[in-house]
Amino acid sequence: MEKTRLVVLLCFIVVMAQGVELGPNAVEKWFDKLPHAKQKVTKFHFYFHDIVSGKNPSAITIAQSNMTTKSPTLFGSVAMIDDPLTVGPEPNSTIVGRAQGIYGSADQNEAGLLMTYNIVFTTGKYNGSTLSVLGRNPVFNKYREMPIVGGSGVFRLAQGIATAKTYWFNLTSGDAVVEYNVMVLHYSH
Repeated sequence: MEKTRLVVLLCFIVVMAQGVELGPNAVEKWFDKLPHAKQKVTKFHFYFHDIVSGKNPSAITIAQSNMTTKSPTLFGSVAMIDDPLTVGPEPNSTIVGRAQGIYGSADQNEAGLLMTYNIVFTTGKYNGSTLSVLGRNPVFNKYREMPIVGGSGVFRLAQGIATAKTYWFNLTSGDAVVEYNVMVLHYSH
């Protein structure tokens, strides 16, 4: 009997993302309540650690064209990322989430990335929820804006802007720490 209760409790926990019920029926109920929901703006500040060197990189090249190594912008290179997002810029700072997805060099004239990734929150009241980023990142510009085009969990139908600013970049290793300020418009029921 105790085992059965534990299994039921664990199943219930798995279908919840920090108080947001998951699954097709839950999403349908959420949409039914949408006309009465209030829009809310939430701000985030964190650091994105893109580590391409060492024994445990968080970004790895998964594809490149025949001309990529001859291109000054590494045009055609594509990387898969699982970058830690932290409270501070230090490598041992508290992790609040992960940036998981892909970026690729999409500009032949300057260092410009096409970035498509999810901000996956792993702690706090947004644990289990995501924000989806899709946009151009001209990496040597002081500030770069990328659109938030959606989300999941607490951030269903989210939209907003992620502003990136390089905090630290190592030209030799390619490792970078990028400061992010995110403003997102979403619904609260």
